[in-house]
Order: sequence, then structure tokens, then C-alpha cells
Amino acid sequence: MSVSPQDVEKVALLARLAISESDLPEVTERFGRVLGLVDELNTIDTETVVPMSNPHDMHQRLRPDAITRHNDRENLMASAPAQDQGYFLVPKVID
Repeated sequence: MSVSPQDVEKVALLARLAISESDLPEVTERFGRVLGLVDELNTIDTETVVPMSNPHDMHQRLRPDAITRHNDRENLMASAPAQDQGYFLVPKVID
């Protein structure tokens, strides 16, 4: 695909990239090659390909959404190193 240095400068401006004048020819050539690869990918027929979310055959196994037992608040609070009025106290980590 043919890309002009002006195209690269415009994309660089939009992407907030600084490209020096000495690097512009090389970047233009590389950018053209990347767009050529994208054009090549666009020629592939994907009409019969089933979309997938991941390449593995496994499905996500979810447990049933059922209440199994209640949290025992007293036991949880008793095992906490520090607590106040039913809240866990933790050390300050940010000044």
C-alpha cells in the first residue's frame, strides 16, 4: 500500500508521536508495509469461520448461584488482628 510522508506525519500528530525528519522515510516505508499486511488480511474469506472468545475447547464452568452458608461474623471478627465496632482495622498504606 502506498503511504505518503504526509500521511505518516498526520498519523504521528494524531498519536502524539514525534518523528524526526531523518526518520520519516524509514517510518513511512515500514508503515506502508504494515498497512499492506492489513490489506492482505482483509482479503481472507472469514464468512464460514465461527467467532470464538478463546482458542481452547473448554467452556467456563460456573457453580450454581446458591447460598451455601452464612458468614459467621463473630468468628471472623475474633480472628482479625484488629477491629473496631464490627469493622476490620488495617494499617495505613498511603500517606
